[in-house]
Amino acid sequence: MAFDGTWKVEKNENYEKFMEVMGVGLVKRKLGGHDNLKITIHQEGNKFTVKESSNFRSIEIVFILGENFDYSLADGTELNGNWNLEGNKMVGSFTRKDNGKELKALREIVGDELVQTYIYEGVTAKRIFKKA
Repeated sequence: MAFDGTWKVEKNENYEKFMEVMGVGLVKRKLGGHDNLKITIHQEGNKFTVKESSNFRSIEIVFILGENFDYSLADGTELNGNWNLEGNKMVGSFTRKDNGKELKALREIVGDELVQTYIYEGVTAKRIFKKA
C-alpha cells in the first residue's frame, strides 16, 4: 500500500506551538522538534503495524482500522481512539484520557512525502517525512 515503508522526519510546521497547546513543557518541546522520528508502516488488509523509533523511545503499535486502541505519546499523554481510511488518507480520531479533549491526526502521501497533520484545540501542525 501507499503508506508502506520506512519514513524519516524531514521538517516540522508549527509543531512546537502544537506541543505547547498539548501541555508539553518547554524543554520537552525543544527536544521534541529534533527527535529524529522514524516511522515504519506495514499494512495487511485492515491491519496496520507501525514502528516508531526516535531519540526518546522505540515502540510498535498494531491496530485494526476502525477499532479503538490505547496509545501513549512520547511525552506520556494517554490517548484512546482509532484510525480509518478516507479515500487516500488515514484519519485518526483520538481522545485524551486526562481531559477528554479530541486530537485529530491525518496521514497522507503528497508526492514522495508522508505528511502527518495534527489538530488540537484549533492548532494545526505538520510533520513531513521522506522515505528512509
